[in-house]
Amino acid sequence: MASLNKVFLAGHLTRDPEIRYIASGKAVADLGLAVNRRYRTASGEDKEETCFINVTVWGKQAEMAGEYLKKGSGVLVEGALRMDQWESNGEKRSRLSVTADRIQFLDKPSAGAKKRSQEGERKQESEDEMESAPSSESSAEQIEDDPDNLPF
Repeated sequence: MASLNKVFLAGHLTRDPEIRYIASGKAVADLGLAVNRRYRTASGEDKEETCFINVTVWGKQAEMAGEYLKKGSGVLVEGALRMDQWESNGEKRSRLSVTADRIQFLDKPSAGAKKRSQEGERKQESEDEMESAPSSESSAEQIEDDPDNLPF
């Protein structure tokens, strides 16, 4: 019999992403995700319950999460369930968590994130312009060396 371990979760972050780098230099982000479920009981009463889930994101997506997400940001997570097990004070403990294959930001970028992104783009453009622009000395030398290149 085939098995499938795939989850899709949409919710909001309960805290800012925690970014760290492993020895190989790969980024890892730990996210806290709150997912709400609304339902109506048999008696007609509306209820809501919240499930809190730990999510681990790897690589470039982890770096992007650290740069653009913050507490309260909406995200869609696609990934797999993972069972974390450990021992604390002689007692065996376990919990389910999610290892994300893909995350999608559901909110528009915040003003701060957008500003940081635009500043990075402007800096890169000015660096590119400086590299591609010929220096004034080399331009002057080219004009003087070429008798056919007259300024009129």
